[in-house]
Amino acid sequence: MNDEHEILIKELIKLLEGGGAHATLKDALSGLPPELRGVKPANLPYSIWQLAEHIRIAQWDMLQFSKNANHQSPKWPDEYWPKASTPADNTAWNKTIEQINTDREEFIDLLKSGDIFQNIPHGDGQSILREALQIADHNAYHTAEIVLLRRLLGAWK
Repeated sequence: MNDEHEILIKELIKLLEGGGAHATLKDALSGLPPELRGVKPANLPYSIWQLAEHIRIAQWDMLQFSKNANHQSPKWPDEYWPKASTPADNTAWNKTIEQINTDREEFIDLLKSGDIFQNIPHGDGQSILREALQIADHNAYHTAEIVLLRRLLGAWK
């Protein structure tokens, strides 16, 4: 790997982990009182739980697409968003957060292990680089929404 490639990988990892000038997903979800996880503020279509679960599903889908030619993506949009506004229990909440972290780490391992510029053979022009940018962009977008919901609920710093 040349220096430029290593620098790019390191920067992509920073994007995927979030932070820098913005709150990380971990920051956005940490310390959220359990009773607020399923609250939908007035005129908004989703709760923090639904956003977190959507992040998990979408990131999982992009990871699986990137490495598995037989992967079948969930049906858009129905299977990308949970119908219930609240998690079933603390175990469901914790499992979602854990899976987000595990899948992100697995994608980072994928970034480090192959040619990020090569088209994914079973795709239609996507590369690991594109998937990394899409995951980072998608997660940052919804992390900002979580922060906004927490502000509306009076539960942000």
